[in-house]
Amino acid sequence: MPTSQKPTSPETTGNPDDPDPRNLSEITEERLAEKGTRLTREDLAEVENRLRLRAAVVYEIIRQEGEEELARDGISLWWSGLAAGLSIGFSIVAEGLLHAYLPDAPWRPLFENLGYSVGFMIVILARQQLFTENTLTAVLPVISSRKPQNLKRTLRLWGIVFLANMAGTLIFAYGLSTGLFFSGETLSAFRDIAHHMMALPASDMFWRGIIAGWIIATLVWLLPSAEASSVFVIIALTYLIALADLTHVIAGSVEAFLLAFDGDVTWENAVFGFLLPTLSGNIIGGSALFAILAHAQVREEI
Repeated sequence: MPTSQKPTSPETTGNPDDPDPRNLSEITEERLAEKGTRLTREDLAEVENRLRLRAAVVYEIIRQEGEEELARDGISLWWSGLAAGLSIGFSIVAEGLLHAYLPDAPWRPLFENLGYSVGFMIVILARQQLFTENTLTAVLPVISSRKPQNLKRTLRLWGIVFLANMAGTLIFAYGLSTGLFFSGETLSAFRDIAHHMMALPASDMFWRGIIAGWIIATLVWLLPSAEASSVFVIIALTYLIALADLTHVIAGSVEAFLLAFDGDVTWENAVFGFLLPTLSGNIIGGSALFAILAHAQVREEI
């Protein structure tokens, strides 16, 4: 026979360890009343909904997302990474279409670079695996716990996702190079954009990659607070990468591989002149700098 329980009253709800067991909103109302305010509980709920997330809360959201990603099986990561590699190719497609249809004027880059954001919007909103996002998300569990197993899981995640992203960009770049999907002025626009990027020396690829890695990590950090403004945040930050001629290892791979398939650059140049310097820069900007500083600012609160 179940034992009877004494009904709980509003005054006895809450954590029994708290010195004051009353409901938190009741206590808050009393405190606000002492200050001369007349907010109702509904008003307080609205205030709570509109409060900005503290840095420690954002950190924990991203860290838990990182834990979930680290726990995913390799097959799921591979297909999600492959989808991201293919989807990011629409950045050069959108940028190239704007380049082809806008008049050749000094202001054209201000508008054509907006197309660069399209691939990132697809990848991020579709929750596909992009390597540069994982430079922050997967690193926070390593920094916070410092367990060797988390480092192994992070390297595993990075390896699978990066190779899957590269496979996707290779497929997309080959499709563009065949002229099967786009031709004429549009295909020439893709090549013009790619030549503009590949004209940078390897040292510039590296340094600009650091800034791009920082911006992508910033984007990941802002999304939990962005809510309805997430699309605007994605567009604004990725547009900045394109406008400033910064280098992103996944999006830029489509351009580098397109020229390599065309024979305009060697594969050696595509790998050692673009891929490796940009990869190093993105990792440093997203992991070694942003992730460590993000942890440092909240370590006393977590």
